[in-house]
Amino acid sequence: MEQSKLNVQLLEVTQNALSVIYSAARQCYSSDFAGEIFKDNVSSDKQERFIEKIIGSGHESPLEHVKFTFAVEGVSRALTHQLVRHRIASYSQQSQRYVTEKDFEYIVPPSVEKDENLKKEFKNIMDRIQKAYNEILETTSPQDARYVLPQAAETKIVVTMNARELLHFFEERCCTRAQWEIRKLAYEMLLICKRELPSVFSMAGPKCLKLGYCPEGKFSCGLAPSKEKALGR
Repeated sequence: MEQSKLNVQLLEVTQNALSVIYSAARQCYSSDFAGEIFKDNVSSDKQERFIEKIIGSGHESPLEHVKFTFAVEGVSRALTHQLVRHRIASYSQQSQRYVTEKDFEYIVPPSVEKDENLKKEFKNIMDRIQKAYNEILETTSPQDARYVLPQAAETKIVVTMNARELLHFFEERCCTRAQWEIRKLAYEMLLICKRELPSVFSMAGPKCLKLGYCPEGKFSCGLAPSKEKALGR
């Protein structure tokens, strides 16, 4: 049993993503058929400018036609319990019913990692859980033995989200108010999205970037002005 590190890999992104978004968006304003718009020899620069314009106007529905699929490992069950609350997405997660955890890896919170005494106690607890799990597994099934496993247990998951939902995901989970582990995952995914589709994700991030102010009130991190201050109230 050992600590595990975050690893995020892009498995697939919609082919011709720029052209797909451009054609879908143009269809809303044109009598032409999107199938023909898609075939037009429109430069990527023109497509990007058009997409940036419609995103800036709040017209984001065309982004739903493009999806990203990520493979993620080195995250805790505590993280995936939060992740799957983003319902406009698809998930395939490693099962504790069918995959035994005889030598499970786990995630250590930074606050525990930096304190040697806490870290030692944390490891002792993980070791005791491991021993209990292995003993229970001798007389029952993995689906029942898993009840003693902690939220710190490492898991692997495949995540698919469309581009519009990813923007929302980043708004919520890149915020400093988000839990540290899912925020770390969000930023890793954001880096990949910016690389693959900069016209959509260049300005993506915590919601204060889009709003121009922080809506968290007294819970604000202070990096963005309050709503009242931003509106001159």
